[in-house]
Amino acid sequence: MTNKERYIEWVSQQEYVPIYMMPWWMDAVCAGKMWDVLLAEDEQGQILGAMPYLLRRRAWFKYIIMPQETPIGGIWVTADTTADKWKTAEVCRQIKEQLDGMHLAYYYQKYMPGSLCVDAMRGLGFKTQERVTYRVDDLSDLETLVGSFSKNKRRQLQKAQVLHVERGMNPEDFYRFHTRCLLARKRQISYTREFLLVLERKARRLGQCEFISICNADGQPYAAAFLVWDQHYLYYLIPAYDPAFNDSGASALLALEAMKLAREKHVHFDFEGSMEKGIAEHYRQFGSSPTKYYSVEKYYKPIFRLAIWWQKVREMGMW
Repeated sequence: MTNKERYIEWVSQQEYVPIYMMPWWMDAVCAGKMWDVLLAEDEQGQILGAMPYLLRRRAWFKYIIMPQETPIGGIWVTADTTADKWKTAEVCRQIKEQLDGMHLAYYYQKYMPGSLCVDAMRGLGFKTQERVTYRVDDLSDLETLVGSFSKNKRRQLQKAQVLHVERGMNPEDFYRFHTRCLLARKRQISYTREFLLVLERKARRLGQCEFISICNADGQPYAAAFLVWDQHYLYYLIPAYDPAFNDSGASALLALEAMKLAREKHVHFDFEGSMEKGIAEHYRQFGSSPTKYYSVEKYYKPIFRLAIWWQKVREMGMW
């Protein structure tokens, strides 16, 4: 069996694996690209941990980065391994040795909040950087939840009372809406229509996604979001807001409705928080708690850092 085949079988036996590390998710977000898995085993050949990854190439460089619209990855270990820091360290040592043997130029992944693998990888010579997402864990009482929102967000919800909430937006309509919202801000969309359609189709088959839109009386969307979830969290994966209606309160109502869906699914809520100051402040105003997680990276070939810098210079038209 290949590593990928073993991983698919192993995942099916685990109590929990995050949605972003599921084989079907990797199939969707890596369509047309190469993804594979590194495995760590005990003396009997039983899998202790695994690291799905996307392998990319640029010129003569090979490197590992996060797939599109996939905020979390890294090493995932079995439940009993998590409780044993020595086993966790052994998993990371084995993964590190395999990474060393791949002759990479660069490695970069973002690990789950609370992952003990971060410290282990840091001890093995990898650079780690703190990041923050914003979570709402207690969704049991909606009145208390809304009461935890800032005055500004509660005021926006009052404005949004004339708007309508709709679920089941067509993915093609969402893609056109998101594209239009970004163009209004002089930005370009980062994923293709085909990418969204493949991801939505795979997640829909498993009952793990939904589109929510906030519309006026004529059905015109002011804000919308693509949401995905697993057994523990619902993720605010791709939100979109029409800047022409910033004062409508649609963005506040969209977040609240996403939290209501998480409550229906009996899971917690994760904004997939941005490190951008403005977006982070927006998420904090919903009574969310900042939750640390870490990126883990290593430049195996320092010249790759120069290649990345040169690419950015060219993209910015500075040469």
